[in-house]
Amino acid sequence: MAKTRSQKVKTVGALEEGFKRSKLIVLSEIKGLNVAATTKLRTELRAEKIGHTVAKISLVKKALRKAGIKTAGLEVHTQASVTYSEDETAAARILRQFSRGHDSLKILCGYFNKELIDQKKLLQLATIPSRTELLGQLVGVIAGPVRGLVTVLSGSHRGLVQVLSQIKKS
Repeated sequence: MAKTRSQKVKTVGALEEGFKRSKLIVLSEIKGLNVAATTKLRTELRAEKIGHTVAKISLVKKALRKAGIKTAGLEVHTQASVTYSEDETAAARILRQFSRGHDSLKILCGYFNKELIDQKKLLQLATIPSRTELLGQLVGVIAGPVRGLVTVLSGSHRGLVQVLSQIKKS
């Protein structure tokens, strides 16, 4: 069933608001994806607070232009699945992981910080760990030398205690 003009205006408005807040926008094709798989994908995206909708490309382009994003060079068919998030890598990572088990999902292109990027760059973004994981790795790197220093400094105390213990036993 065709959408009415007011429904289209509402869709464009919702997409525009999402695009303005987003650092990453991914356009993909989900032709042939069954209802159960689509529901599972939407659930995974929603859990990470990632926006997702399916719309005609003409409405997507209109929302992109209203959000101040250039659409020159955007070559997508008549309909696209649009995923957008404030996290720089989350949307690409989830879509890439999901597409491994579902051949019907094809990542086409996207926008990173309002610049058009191709599929190859999106897949590279998907391999970058999340912000939380990177912060955890940073803490581990910073804590490593401190932990080593504490171990070295406590070694002399430990040695003294062992010597005194041996003297006490003898």
